[in-house]
Order: sequence, then structure tokens, then C-alpha cells
Amino acid sequence: MKILHGLSSVFLMLCIYSCSLSHKINSHAESDLFTDSATKHGHIGVSIFEPATGKYWYHHLDDKYFVPASNTKLFSLYAGLKYLGDSLEGLRVLYDKDTAFIIPTGDPTFLHPQYAQQRIFQFLKKIRLPITFIDGTWKTLAFGNGWAWDDYNSTEMLERSPFPIYNNMIRWTQVNESQNKAQGKLIFSEPEINWKVIFNDDSTSKVFDVERDLGQNVFHITFGQEKRKQIEVPFITNGLASALIFLEDTLGKHIQRSGSVPQKKFLVIHSRPSDSLFIPMMHRSDNFFAEQTLLMASASRLGEMNENKMINYLLENDLKELPQKPIWVDGSGLSRYNLFTPLDFIYLLNKIKNEFGLKRIESILPTGGTGTLRSLYRKDSGFIFAKTGTLSNKVALSGYLQTKKNKLLIFSILAGDFEGTANPVRRRIEKFLLWIRQHY
Repeated sequence: MKILHGLSSVFLMLCIYSCSLSHKINSHAESDLFTDSATKHGHIGVSIFEPATGKYWYHHLDDKYFVPASNTKLFSLYAGLKYLGDSLEGLRVLYDKDTAFIIPTGDPTFLHPQYAQQRIFQFLKKIRLPITFIDGTWKTLAFGNGWAWDDYNSTEMLERSPFPIYNNMIRWTQVNESQNKAQGKLIFSEPEINWKVIFNDDSTSKVFDVERDLGQNVFHITFGQEKRKQIEVPFITNGLASALIFLEDTLGKHIQRSGSVPQKKFLVIHSRPSDSLFIPMMHRSDNFFAEQTLLMASASRLGEMNENKMINYLLENDLKELPQKPIWVDGSGLSRYNLFTPLDFIYLLNKIKNEFGLKRIESILPTGGTGTLRSLYRKDSGFIFAKTGTLSNKVALSGYLQTKKNKLLIFSILAGDFEGTANPVRRRIEKFLLWIRQHY
């Protein structure tokens, strides 16, 4: 009886501590998050979890659905970590008689200007046989479900494709310098294109501008008065078509296309370490990298690039124990159709930590003063590693927090339907998390 009484006392003390902890956190959440002028007319879900004890420190609407914006990239990151291994599949090749058959894998780093090392390009250059690209594994569309159509000219919404090249965009540069004027080189593009270019005759414009037609690769250019300015504009991929136009020009050889996949084993050619894709994807919240990561995982696991099938596969297998089944439609979070709960992100982040190790994840996610957190958590950088999310009237932050007493917490804060801009909401979230770090 004494032993039972002792256990009951311990249990009672833990309950009192837990209730007291939750009450203290709630009092600060009320002032920092729920009643502040920046957020009081919106909705906020908050979940704080301590993985070492398996206990939740705080709940507030954390089983309710929110539009997570770019927090969706955490789910794409999991897919990449799980199914892409340590190195990205740059392409697959089969030498069959007198032809080299190439199956693209969706790797977005091919001839990307930020990657100097291009192993896949060097590999293609060395092929002496005729090349045939297989496009039968591409089973989706260039744009995701629920994307805003009028962002088509923005690099925030690059087209998805089976074989990305040059980051699926054209970099236009205007130079207003006398030596170049004499040579007539006021405008140039990287890569060079043979598509139609229309120059506007507005001589009063002060700003250099390039806009592509909605449905075709026709570019309208307006001269500006800047000495030098660069603008990046997406091109229409048309599946493999645009990429192969560029590749033929770069390699100097004709490339065939085929929709059928030979039923033979292909050789996998890797392009680069996977984390060299994941780090910029999370640090700058790269929508294109996130979309292609999910499609690459689909190609690796399912043999075709189809984000819907890959999402369903993950939800029915690896992520079947999510607390609430999300509505998940794309890899980047561009779509407002996405709906997740804070508890979903707690579960996912804990799973990522357990399966891949916190040290690796801390190298992938931004911390204070870096990436999308560059203007936040600067005074005490290195204690928070998290993914941001922003859409109009939506703000999200989910990740890992190390307290002053060296307790590791996993948190998710999803805010929606507030008035005004995102920055005041981010600052309120920052104040709330800093208080938790300082006091626990």
C-alpha cells in the first residue's frame, strides 16, 4: 500500500507540474499571440512537445486544420530524405544496341547556375551513341492543384517538369554602358533562346521589365534606365520539349523522344549529394526544389513522377499514423487547398528527428539570422531550427527549440485569417518562443 501511495503521489505531482506549465505558457500565449492587435481577429494553433518525455507542454487548437503555406515543404523534405538516399539520381541510362535510352528523374539541379559541378552534363557529353529520352514516366502537370494562375511570370512558381534545365527559367540582363551600346548588346539572355522577343517602344520607362505570354514562349521586353539589371522569367516547359531544345543546342547533337520505357534494368547516374538540394530548398523556401523533390521521390519509389500518387502512398504507409489526415495537394505549399494541423507537424518533425538524426536536420533547416529566419531570432541564434511559411494572411513556423535548461522541444504554430501583413505576426511568435526558451 505504501508503494502504491508513493506512486500516486508522484503521478499527482507530475499532473500538477504539467497543469502549472501549461497554465504559465497559456498566460503568455494570451498576451503574445491571441490578443495582440496583429493576430486577435485571426486564428492560431499552437502545439509544444518534449520528445524526451513524450509529453505535450501546451495545446491550443492544435487538432484544427490550417493552411500551412511553406511548412508543407517539411513533408516534401521527409519524402526526399526517405526515398532519395544520400545522392540524387540525376538520370537513368540504358545502352540498348545502338541507342542510349535516358529516363529523366526530375533533378532540378541540372545546369542550374548555382551548381558549378555538373556531373550529369559531363556524362551526356561523353555519350557517342544516338540519344533517346523517355518521357513515359511524366504523369502530372506543370502547375500544381490550386496554384494562382497569375503568378505564371514569377520565379516563385516555376513550371514542374521531368527534366529541368537552367532552373526552368531565362535570366534576362539589360546593360546600359557606352561600350555595349556601340556593340548593340543592350539585352542578352542566359541561356540564349530562339523564341520570339518583342521590344516595347516605351522610351519613358525607368524600369527594365520582361514579361512572358501566358500560353507561349513569347517574351515582351521594356527597356529601363538602370545601368545593369537582371530579371528571371520562367519559360513554358511543354514536358520534355523545351529542355531538349536547350540540350540539343548545348550538346550539338539531335535527340530523339519516346514514350515507351524499355523493360530492362537501367543504370543510375547520380548528380550530387541530396543535402545540397535540401539545404537551399529549406533555407530560401524554394518552391521549385520542393516540387521536384516530391516528384523525384515519386520516380524513385513508384517509377513515375506523380505527386498525387506519391502523397497517397506516403499517407497510406510511412505517414499513416499522423494524428489528423491532412489535405495535401502539392510539394511546396503554394496551394491554399493544403490543410494540416499543428499536431501533424509535431508528429512529422519527431519522426524526422528519430529516423534521420537531429544533427543532420539542423544542417538542413535555417536557424536564427539565416535563410528565411535571417531577420528573426538573431540575438540567440543556434537554438532554433525551423521552417517558415507565408501566404497572404497566413503565417506558419514549425521546428525544434532548445531551451536555456537544455530541453529540446518540437513546436508548431500555424496562424491564419489575420489582418495586415505577416511581419507583425512573425514578431509575436518570436516573442512567445523566446519567452519559452528563457524560462525553461
